[in-house]
Amino acid sequence: MKLRVPATTTNFGSGFDTFGLALNLYNTFEVEKADAFGVEAEGEGEDLPRDERNLVIKVYKRCCEIDGFEVKPFRLKQEVNVPTARGLGSSATAIVAGIEIFSILHGSDLPLEEKLKIAFEFEMHPDNLLPAFIGGFVICADGVFKKIEFPKDLSLVFAIPDYKISTEESRGVLPKELSLHDAVFNIQRASLFVVAITMGDYSLLREAVEDRIHQRYRSKLIKGYDKLVKAGYSAGALAVYISGSGPTIGAIVEKEASRGVAESFANIIDTIGGKVLTLEASQEGVSWL
Repeated sequence: MKLRVPATTTNFGSGFDTFGLALNLYNTFEVEKADAFGVEAEGEGEDLPRDERNLVIKVYKRCCEIDGFEVKPFRLKQEVNVPTARGLGSSATAIVAGIEIFSILHGSDLPLEEKLKIAFEFEMHPDNLLPAFIGGFVICADGVFKKIEFPKDLSLVFAIPDYKISTEESRGVLPKELSLHDAVFNIQRASLFVVAITMGDYSLLREAVEDRIHQRYRSKLIKGYDKLVKAGYSAGALAVYISGSGPTIGAIVEKEASRGVAESFANIIDTIGGKVLTLEASQEGVSWL
């Protein structure tokens, strides 16, 4: 049995903890029944636990505990293409995989609402989890979400540094309170973002990813942040933002501009260490292969 789960990019500046998009970059998980748990990992997963501390197995065992099923050990092979702790939803892929593996091994087709309750025990970020489950661009609120189509004529270019920033570290630099002025600033621009992608008015995107909740604080943790933002816009990006909690920088681009933005990012990321990827939105979430 083998499944794949897409990477995600979230926040898009003003849509903090609200906007999430599935990408056509996938982690794959192959399962074989065994007498004891074991893990093999390839690609970006060299530092992942090879035993029951592995997040996929922890989530699977929690599902068994909640639903009262006997644990069935398995051998897990992970092909990790989504860089870990970089703001592209790698942990969400593992959580979603653990829940889906439980569903298949035990013939228990949980509704999405129940899957999310379990997933939230491990990560309280629906903007990461929902696109990984269902694909597409998702707008999330407490207990409510809406999936809408992301424009097919747009690509996303990512500058992905070699170093990691944990979610805890990136959350730790955020302010505990906001002024009314800053809150209104973000509401206005998040609204513009939805208008821009649903109505095709891409001229709004640069202003729409402006933010006063998280990016000004997290940018201090990201090497070359100002240079990457400037390089992206100079090369024709429609919008440049911090993907998730960072340190990855994302750019929304019209397809014909993707090469120029990628080259511009590469000129800077080469001096920092890392790589540049050009990706597309994925309308499909987790799927069995």
